[in-house]
Amino acid sequence: MKFTVGIALSPPEQMVELARVAEECGYSAIALPDSIFYSEQVAAAYPYTPDGRRFWDQDTPWVDPLVAAAAMGAATSRIRFYTQVLKLGPRNPVLLARQVGSVATLTGNRFGLGVGLGWTPEEFEWCGAPFAHRGARADEAIEVLRLILGGGMVDYNGHHFAFGKLRMSPAPTAPVPIYVGGHTEAALRRAARAGDGWTSAMMRFGELRATIQRLGELREEYGRTGDFEIQAVCVDRFGLAGYRQQADAGVTDAIVVPWLLYGAGFDADVRSKKDGMRRFADDIIAQLA
Repeated sequence: MKFTVGIALSPPEQMVELARVAEECGYSAIALPDSIFYSEQVAAAYPYTPDGRRFWDQDTPWVDPLVAAAAMGAATSRIRFYTQVLKLGPRNPVLLARQVGSVATLTGNRFGLGVGLGWTPEEFEWCGAPFAHRGARADEAIEVLRLILGGGMVDYNGHHFAFGKLRMSPAPTAPVPIYVGGHTEAALRRAARAGDGWTSAMMRFGELRATIQRLGELREEYGRTGDFEIQAVCVDRFGLAGYRQQADAGVTDAIVVPWLLYGAGFDADVRSKKDGMRRFADDIIAQLA
């Protein structure tokens, strides 16, 4: 099982140094969060907290994850980066393909695209995208991304997106994996049908295990075979025994915030975070290698 460092809510000035240390310590990747803006009011409840409230505020720092990946990629040579998750719904997939292809090229194919629909109507509408039919739009957007990133002269004629013959150069020299997030049946079907993996928000182990089983059933239904990533944020299984349980359940990539396990908060200084990363690498990663 691989281990990825989640850097959500960390100050931007810490990111490059955290990536360097994560690479030194043997972590597989950096998971990059996405938030386009903080609106004073939202017309929908946040789906991953019990009361529907956001757990960040207007002062919480967010950096565009593709820009962050490029900056951290320039300071490292081996560690990978993926969005966890980028809000696909508010974005135009043609423009997004240009950005993703650029990051993949500049990092030497060390980038993966984790996508979700997005949950707040304001992010859609204020970025010029309709909130309605967001699932169908996301399905087409994934098709558009794969088509353009595959290279060559391509066109597309869908219900929500359409364009004539175009080519973006350079295309990545290896396929950019697309990981699909979400806990609903529709999201799991999208991941099983169109994704190279599935990525979770915060989940308890029992729900996580049942979801992985369901993904297996859906992949079989769609005739999908081969490698499939399970990227998990499990909130109630830790330590060597806990990560072994996750692996046995089918998790291939555990997303962790190591410093939280040793008493440092999201806003801790970078030295405390680096110490936590190194300690976790010794306590867990080295023991499971």
